[in-house]
Amino acid sequence: MGREGEVASELLGAFERENPGLRVRVEQLPFTAAHEKLLTAYAGDATPDIAQMGNTWLPEFVALDAIVPLDDRIAGSAAVDLRDYDPGIVATNVIDGRQYGVPWYVDTRLLFYRRDLLAKAGFDAPPRDWDAWMRMSTAIKKVVGENRYAVLLPLNEYEPLIALWLQQGEPLLRDGGRWGNFRSAGFTRAVEFYLSMYERNLAPPVTNNEIANVWNEFARGYFSFYISGPWQIGEFKRRLPSGLQASWTTAPLPGPNGPGASIAGGSSLAIFRRSRRKEAAWKLVEFLSRPPVQQDFYRLTGNLPARRSAWADPALAHDPYARAFRDQLDRVRPVPQVPEWERIATELRLVMEKVVHGDLPADRVAEEMDARADRILEKRRWMLDRRVRG
Repeated sequence: MGREGEVASELLGAFERENPGLRVRVEQLPFTAAHEKLLTAYAGDATPDIAQMGNTWLPEFVALDAIVPLDDRIAGSAAVDLRDYDPGIVATNVIDGRQYGVPWYVDTRLLFYRRDLLAKAGFDAPPRDWDAWMRMSTAIKKVVGENRYAVLLPLNEYEPLIALWLQQGEPLLRDGGRWGNFRSAGFTRAVEFYLSMYERNLAPPVTNNEIANVWNEFARGYFSFYISGPWQIGEFKRRLPSGLQASWTTAPLPGPNGPGASIAGGSSLAIFRRSRRKEAAWKLVEFLSRPPVQQDFYRLTGNLPARRSAWADPALAHDPYARAFRDQLDRVRPVPQVPEWERIATELRLVMEKVVHGDLPADRVAEEMDARADRILEKRRWMLDRRVRG
């Protein structure tokens, strides 16, 4: 999918030379259409042998019985060693106690920030906890003035708030994913901190669509802190003026009482149940999981390797921007592994946008979100209850 689809073919020559008679055909899909294309392929009995799959998609395809568990293959493999992966990333591939994917590349969210503006505000290091982040943001706001801000938290992105909630160490859904857990104390703390950025005029109440060019706005100091993923490293290097290249860097996400958790993201490799070439497909998974191949993949795409040992590559080990991601990956947690999770997260985004714009009181968020989540999860409860009775 996307850039990965463009470069995958460049990795496969060596695989085909190692496996005479095997040929791999790559079908490239745009990310915006890939999920629907895979569902359509399943419905039409036209699934591929192997696919790149977003980690949050796996539960849906497991529920459809479209992909196969890989536990036995992993146990017998010398090439795929799950001890060489971050536990939080591995957990995104485990549904009902079984491993359905092998992480291919990883991502998470952390801080991109203007260290020159932070220094002007009187600080020589990024924040490590929420209190420090609030102090620094308040000080930056005083430096940059009325029409600029400290933090960009786009209202059409739910990931920053989800990351703040994951830092509480409590389940985002309760009772085995049957009900929402939005009335929890941790969610209340995360929402209060998140909304305080808007209430104190430290974050603009805008969506990404209202920011003409996020890199230009970062360059002109419209905001100093931005929560995003590793794909932005290359974008910031390419798009920021040369005179600002020494003025930005990355840092792990602050937590309530110290460095905090963030979202376990990325893509994994899954094998479809209807594949008639599962042995060959597994050989390809093993090949793409080798640390040297993951290092080549990083050089071609900028995607961070899932294998810890692959980070020994000097291109990564000495990259000051990637270093914070390596640190953050030790503290990532998966979102709920239920097919309905992305719909629930989208509802959270819509509700929080209403709150920020004053259309819904903040003290009604938990009640409203539990109601919406419980409606979305109604079919899941029915199916699980039938399974128990059966």
